[in-house]
Amino acid sequence: MVTMAVTGHMDLTEESVALVRAALRELLAGRGNGLTGVSCIAAGADSLFAEAVLEAGGRLVVVVPSRDYRAAKVKPGHAELFDRLHGAAAEVVVMPNETADRTAYESANRELLARAERLVAVWDGTPPSGKGGGTADTVLEAQAAGIPVDIVWPEGASRRG
Repeated sequence: MVTMAVTGHMDLTEESVALVRAALRELLAGRGNGLTGVSCIAAGADSLFAEAVLEAGGRLVVVVPSRDYRAAKVKPGHAELFDRLHGAAAEVVVMPNETADRTAYESANRELLARAERLVAVWDGTPPSGKGGGTADTVLEAQAAGIPVDIVWPEGASRRG
């Protein structure tokens, strides 16, 4: 039994999605019904991880950063997947933030880490931006809390722009 949370980049290139998906499947293989995955199910790494958890037979916990997150931040191209993952979750935690902003993301990340025994980071190693709430920030917080971090960045993976 293990609870793994995810943090990662939203801006994966189209080619990178297949690479990351395969790496996540490999990481989660064999963990099956003893696995709980915790994700904010944002586009990119969060949703790829959530899909891999469900495919592995694990239990999905979704953390929604704010009450308006679905309406304010989920783009039309991601809405169907977001709704499907939200519906497949064994538990949905909506953080008590009214609006989706940096504060909401930071509180959602704290909730992820509070529930995690391990953190999966789909991360290219870029240092924190200084804005807070990003992938690198979450990795550093996990490390400071003594939570083991599995970094997933397959060879050939890249980000847009």
